[in-house]
Amino acid sequence: MKEQEKLSLLELQEMIRDGVESAVPDKLWVRAEVASIQAKSNGHCYLELSESDNGRLVAKARAVIWKSIWYSLRTYFLETTGSELAPGMQILARVQANYSELYGLTLVIDELEPEFTLGAAELEKRKTIGLLEKEGLIDKQKELELADIPYSLAVISAHDAAGFGDFCRHLEENEYGFKFNVVLFPATMQGESAPVSIVDALQQIEADGGYDAALILRGGGSVLDLACFDDYGLAFAIANCSIPVFTAIGHDRDYHVADMVAHDFVKTPTALADVFIDCIAAEDERISNFSNRLRMAITGKISAMENTLSLLEQRIKTSNPRNILTRGFSLVTDEKGVVVNSAAKLQRGQRLSILFADGSVEVEIIR
Repeated sequence: MKEQEKLSLLELQEMIRDGVESAVPDKLWVRAEVASIQAKSNGHCYLELSESDNGRLVAKARAVIWKSIWYSLRTYFLETTGSELAPGMQILARVQANYSELYGLTLVIDELEPEFTLGAAELEKRKTIGLLEKEGLIDKQKELELADIPYSLAVISAHDAAGFGDFCRHLEENEYGFKFNVVLFPATMQGESAPVSIVDALQQIEADGGYDAALILRGGGSVLDLACFDDYGLAFAIANCSIPVFTAIGHDRDYHVADMVAHDFVKTPTALADVFIDCIAAEDERISNFSNRLRMAITGKISAMENTLSLLEQRIKTSNPRNILTRGFSLVTDEKGVVVNSAAKLQRGQRLSILFADGSVEVEIIR
């Protein structure tokens, strides 16, 4: 090997540095996914950026946001998107390629475009909706029938969520005094791990069995906080659940893929509680109306029977011989009690009884 070809590691690294910095001398806007992020106590923020193609990792690089601009950049991103920078986000960042003989390639970020992150989430949402429509899953849940009296409810929520407390309190304080069986299945309701956690809870609900409905509760949050409810895997699990799934996610302005594929959705936990209170109230009213109709039918039948009996009684009274006698008639019978209705067969000396309204007398035929 020639002497001039023998390089030290430092010399090689310096050559690579010079090559990188000459090849990429200016700042560039780069699209990437945040694979990890860590804000250090020294004020700097370190990230790992990545890019995938159909689920296959094709590129990754270290990146840093220096302390001098991290606070302002973080504040701007949070105010625009409503969320902190987090793993899984698609970002558009302005970077300067920096190569260190000790640490290798690092992309120094000095600017972020939050609108790109919001747009990327919306684009992904539209792709998910298109796939679900193609698979016929958008309306699959709506074909299920909710029980007339949905008493047993499985709730998926964070165990300490205020929304879950509001839901339970609203159910318990309903004006009718209806009772419900509510069982909580705790899950992560925000971030990258939320879809898998919620799917696991749905599977546990189906495995346990005996529930009339599954309810997914999540209070309000930023657009990116709630982006997990646009996840395809979560939507697929909801659509294929064997019992009706109801969602109450976010604010009035929010509408997620999970809402689209659910049996029904409302915007707040208390509104969802009202759905089930109203269901039982409607069934209670239906039963009450049926009871009233049955009572009226029975009352009508009894009244008709009483009228018939009254008419029979009147006919009996009318045809009673004693009632006829009160009108001036009398009844004649022979010694055997046989009614005599003709004088032709009577004989001298025959004894008869004549019955009047107020008594009877005995007579004898003398001619």
